[in-house]
Amino acid sequence: MKNLITRAVTGAIFVAVIVSSIIFGPSSYIGVFSAITYLMLNEFYGLMKTHKGVTSNTLLPSIGGVVLFAGSALFMMGLIGVKIYIIYLAFLMITFIGGLYGQKPDPLKNWAFIFLGQVYIALPLSLLNILGFLHNGETTSYSPILVLSIFAFIWLNDTGAYLVGSMIGKRKLFERISPKKSWEGFFGGIAFSILAGIAFSYISDIMNIWQWMGMSAVTSIFATYGDLSESLLKRNIGIKDSGSILPGHGGFLDRLDSILLAAPAVIIYLSIIFL
Repeated sequence: MKNLITRAVTGAIFVAVIVSSIIFGPSSYIGVFSAITYLMLNEFYGLMKTHKGVTSNTLLPSIGGVVLFAGSALFMMGLIGVKIYIIYLAFLMITFIGGLYGQKPDPLKNWAFIFLGQVYIALPLSLLNILGFLHNGETTSYSPILVLSIFAFIWLNDTGAYLVGSMIGKRKLFERISPKKSWEGFFGGIAFSILAGIAFSYISDIMNIWQWMGMSAVTSIFATYGDLSESLLKRNIGIKDSGSILPGHGGFLDRLDSILLAAPAVIIYLSIIFL
């Protein structure tokens, strides 16, 4: 019971922080998500150190990811030019050159895991800025609705998958990686997300009802793949949680793994329907 209460309180605070940071404006959004980017990368690189031969530090690549996220947000706002990407490019070059002078036993693994973290975490989180800063003619303005909707779809997908799966789930979705997930829960999660998509169509006219429903379904499907991908990562390493910073929930990577595939998928989806 105590663990259940701890989990519920932590979850409520986590959701409140995410939602409020998105709603209150670009400053809170950039600040909170820059911190999240750093924490997720720090957890990831810490986990990668458990692999034999990996000796890279966690600080520099974690900061590099923050530069990509915050820099792209400021670029979208028009507050900084393309030079911010030159700084990130310099970080990538330093990573390669550092491997030459580091005299590490397995520099290839260090390179591989550093760049994996950037592609797996920093890049998808940075893509959220494309959704958060909408271009209208010659101006770009902050609009929280799309970013907020993705998180709503993911959370309702998780809720629907859990409720339906626990009640009627029989057919295993991916037993090798996540034994508790079922096909019934998978489709239950999609149904909950689509209902949320219908609700958002009444809140915002940025898309019609069918487009909102499509976005919610895409988010739900790829959120599940994002969760499974992190489960595979943890199973390969042999751990249960990516961290312990969130009591009852593990680490930030555990709580936000779904967004890492959902965000790119939504970008692709929106690019297709608005071509």
